[in-house]
Amino acid sequence: MYLLNCVLMSILLMIADGLMLKGSLDHLVVPLGGSVVLPCSVDSLLSLEDLEVEWRRSDSQTLIHLYQDEDIRPESQHQDYHDRAHFFTEDIKHGNFSLLLNNLTAEDEGQYTCKVYIGQESGETVVEIKHVERLIVSGSSRSISASVGDDVTLSCSVNSHIKPEEIEKVSWKKTYKGEPITVLLYQNNKTQSESSDEQYRDRVEFFADEIHRGNFSLRLKRVRTEDKGVYICQVFTGRLSANTTVILERLGESI
Repeated sequence: MYLLNCVLMSILLMIADGLMLKGSLDHLVVPLGGSVVLPCSVDSLLSLEDLEVEWRRSDSQTLIHLYQDEDIRPESQHQDYHDRAHFFTEDIKHGNFSLLLNNLTAEDEGQYTCKVYIGQESGETVVEIKHVERLIVSGSSRSISASVGDDVTLSCSVNSHIKPEEIEKVSWKKTYKGEPITVLLYQNNKTQSESSDEQYRDRVEFFADEIHRGNFSLRLKRVRTEDKGVYICQVFTGRLSANTTVILERLGESI
């Protein structure tokens, strides 16, 4: 079972000592491994002299990035943010102090503070990466038992708030004679039965009424001896994917 994470971000605006920093009230959803811009800016910036900008984690005060003495200071960053957190250097002179954060992880959830000092004035804005939405693809924790001739259900469900129409593809595959073969495919919001390997054609189906709930379990009919093995249910949405495996064991003949 793999977790695919997405990050929901909300922005708060704060004023301190007369300097107003602008953020955004938009809610952004960002996939694990993706990038996000944490906004922080002023309407106009008269001079870079005496300007200092620091981004920190609000909870731990960990320094994410620093602009000081008219230059960025990557050597001051905490090691967790090396090569991940960047200013838009050319835009700083225009009053844009936003931070680009790359390669997002679940640990990036939390609040971030942008604090700006210009001469005797200062201000800050707080950005919150508020929620990590997990896409969980799950199957069965136990092997499935079946007898020849029986029908059996192989479990695969998508536990998230992702709508079925946002799922680009769900494929069930099995290794047969050392090669992966397609058992059943769901793509373009419909089952592609013609894509099934001939040994499974007309013997496999989804539970059509359950797809809208994220249930992509597979019904395998008239189990055969050669059906025994490991099945992989893989879900694709955007540039992300997750999968789960189900083991089918044949324990005996039908009576």
